[in-house]
Amino acid sequence: MSQQQLLTPSIISKETLVMLENNLVAASKVNRQFENQFVKIGSSLTVRKPNQFSVSSGPGLAIQDIIEPSTSISISNQKHVDFQFTSQDLTLTVEEFSERYLKPAASQLANQLDYDVITNFKQVFNEVGTPGTLPSSFASLAAVGQRLDEGAVPQDGRVLLLNPAAYWSMANALTTLYVNSVAEPSLKGFLANIANMEIFQDQNIQAQTVGAYAGTPVVNGAGQTGSSLVTNGWSTSITGLLNVGDVFTIAGVFAVNPRNKQSTGSLQNFTVTATANSDGSGNSTISIYPSIVTSGAYQNVSASPANSAAISVKGTASNTYAQNIAFTRDCFGLVTVPMELPEGVDFKARETYKNISMRIIRAYDINNDVFPTRMDILYGTTCFYPELGCRLTN
Repeated sequence: MSQQQLLTPSIISKETLVMLENNLVAASKVNRQFENQFVKIGSSLTVRKPNQFSVSSGPGLAIQDIIEPSTSISISNQKHVDFQFTSQDLTLTVEEFSERYLKPAASQLANQLDYDVITNFKQVFNEVGTPGTLPSSFASLAAVGQRLDEGAVPQDGRVLLLNPAAYWSMANALTTLYVNSVAEPSLKGFLANIANMEIFQDQNIQAQTVGAYAGTPVVNGAGQTGSSLVTNGWSTSITGLLNVGDVFTIAGVFAVNPRNKQSTGSLQNFTVTATANSDGSGNSTISIYPSIVTSGAYQNVSASPANSAAISVKGTASNTYAQNIAFTRDCFGLVTVPMELPEGVDFKARETYKNISMRIIRAYDINNDVFPTRMDILYGTTCFYPELGCRLTN
């Protein structure tokens, strides 16, 4: 056991200094409506996604099959913070147990959960912005709003999470506006509701390291549909050609509005769902989301890729870029589950911190005269509906 380094009462002040704590935003802005459905039903829940239908013309009946789309969320994350005190520590040294020990542990667990929610950004395929360039004008926000509008994303409840660099870059840019209600708050470091999005700073925004791709990649074979794309033209024998979460476009393959199926004029973005490698001839079959669908109720592109259509990967090979994220509530899901409280322990409780259920247990080890303590959270997080999000890279 590592040696404890506890302050003795003679050098402990009456007050505790402020805790270092990140802005925990994501966990409070995502879908949490399924939490009460995980009581004794198992570790996974299937969630229905909205059905889509096609409109037919003329008097004749045109029956279409119903293919109910779904996604799932699993309770697979148990995270905890553990520490212990000797009986002597508790008698002579430890005071304000909750404030000095439990609250900092809870803060760390809450941060981990917020971070894990944002990790799902790799499933969001829409991406705007210039890799390597901080957003520094209203145009950056407008590009996000445009992409969400083109995908018929609901106007209500849009949220944009920015890392500190992007947040303060935008605040600086907006101070020059002639709109006082926007410029004045920006001077104070507060971004108001702009471009119909609530804008927050979140230090848990993560980065994407682009794969080590090289060559002149193209589609290998016309008429491809589905969740994989056969390509060639890459440099030969590259491991980690494309990483999970990399985004690319295909020349001539445009996104369509999900309701009227008309081209939006923006190339469809695809995200890589499994690490792609190239063989000795520069061939690679890439797993992608969304699947290429060219007709019917779930059509999402203007046409299937042409043979030899050029592929453009967003970002420079092997470089790393921040992935700020805009979304509405149903894009991501989070479930926290109250854990069982065991019998026969010195202390047990369930507490809520930042609206997150946590279990606290302290036991007594008679053999070593110590009080081991642990704080646990049990949760699952996923991307329910990637179509409801958009990355803003920098």
